[in-house]
Amino acid sequence: MPYADISTGARLHYLDTGGAEKPAIVLVHGLLGTASSHFPQVIEWLRPRFRVIGLTLRGYGQSEPKPRTFPPAFYDADALDVLAFLDAINLPACHILGYSDGGEVALVAAGRAPERFFSVATIGATGFLSPIIRQRAWDGMGDGSWITPEERALHGIDDPTGFVRQWKESFVGMIDAGGDLSLRNAAKVTCPVLILLGDRDGLNPREGADRYAAAAPNCRVVLVEDCGHPVHDDQWDVFTREMDALFVSAGVK
Repeated sequence: MPYADISTGARLHYLDTGGAEKPAIVLVHGLLGTASSHFPQVIEWLRPRFRVIGLTLRGYGQSEPKPRTFPPAFYDADALDVLAFLDAINLPACHILGYSDGGEVALVAAGRAPERFFSVATIGATGFLSPIIRQRAWDGMGDGSWITPEERALHGIDDPTGFVRQWKESFVGMIDAGGDLSLRNAAKVTCPVLILLGDRDGLNPREGADRYAAAAPNCRVVLVEDCGHPVHDDQWDVFTREMDALFVSAGVK
């Protein structure tokens, strides 16, 4: 798998299934992931129809610089990386699918450069951080002891407690600043947008997604029953059905 040296100073590792004749879709993973670890089944499902490009965000996996940090508004920083990555691989426009943190990154990137995206899909992301999740996020992330040895090795995490504390402090800081991750630019995103949420996802209440959808002209929110955070893992049939509908609306057969 190749690397891309991008204008924002990162060196991003990515996978590319190839197929210049196919429409391209970029996959953006979530916390402690890579495209390969968070989307293995999705990649194989998309491969026949799409050129699948799965990037690994800075500081994760084999991407640099390390260690992974979470400055204030880190979703904006990652979104700028995504846009710089598209420039680096000479991809003028694409579809994008983001999971969890990667979903927020996808929405921010689409708002910053809506002309670069044919469709946007997110799993476990809403574009707006409601105050009601402030304490849930802080308590739910714990002290980092849940990060596995394999994850520590993969991402070069020497201090799991500090890693999680920094994420929590930045995340809560964004809530305290008003929670607007993507709302300010939602009206600019005119391509089809799909927001998939599990009904048991405690960090992503539907109210946040509904606020984004009310501002975006072509956004659909789907609350998936009997489902947690990773909709694509918990409810595969629903995930593929809704993604197919999104692609049809974006003109992909």
